[in-house]
Amino acid sequence: MRITNYGHSCMGVRTAGHDLLFDPFISGNPLAKAVDAAHIPVTEILVTHGHGDHVLDAEAIAKRSEATLISNYEIASWFEKKGVQRTIGLNLGGGVTVGKLRVKYVIALHSSELPDGSYGGNPGGFVVSGPEGAFLHAGDTALTQDMQLLKRFNLKFAMLPIGDHFTMGVDDAIIAAQYMGVQKVIGIHYNTFPPITIDTAKAKAAFAEAGLELLLPEIGTTIEI
Repeated sequence: MRITNYGHSCMGVRTAGHDLLFDPFISGNPLAKAVDAAHIPVTEILVTHGHGDHVLDAEAIAKRSEATLISNYEIASWFEKKGVQRTIGLNLGGGVTVGKLRVKYVIALHSSELPDGSYGGNPGGFVVSGPEGAFLHAGDTALTQDMQLLKRFNLKFAMLPIGDHFTMGVDDAIIAAQYMGVQKVIGIHYNTFPPITIDTAKAKAAFAEAGLELLLPEIGTTIEI
């Protein structure tokens, strides 16, 4: 799998012929000025919840690319009303098969309100399974014991928030990774705004001390797992 960091929680994953784009927030991210959202390859857009720093560029990218937008039912319906042609609305515990991939919407402990104040449904994360293995994009979440249930997916890696304040911090993300049985974690939702600024060297050291690997690719760069 090829994973590209577009900043904040916006991650691209190339797997099994799909270009997945999670939580598009680019034009409003001061750290992602070098990213050109108009040229990001995308076949499916996956939105974890309704906050502006996760949905800001979803409409424009969906209309430009004609990608399928996958989220909870309320968010999918909200984008339909904005003219997005291809949407799939899920609810917690539900899933859908898209091409060679299985996408499951799993629990996140957070809140969800769309930029215009509309109800954003239940926040969640996505477990994506396919011929190259399975991975998690956790969205914004606190640590929960439900994460232990994700071990059954034999995840290759997990994208976990580490910025604290609005989500898990580093210490809780380490426990989350242990609950899930993953050795590799890609950090998301950190350093974009002052409340979620962290010491990345200390974060990597804390993960290493726990026998885990924390990957923090620079914005605009691609790694392979």
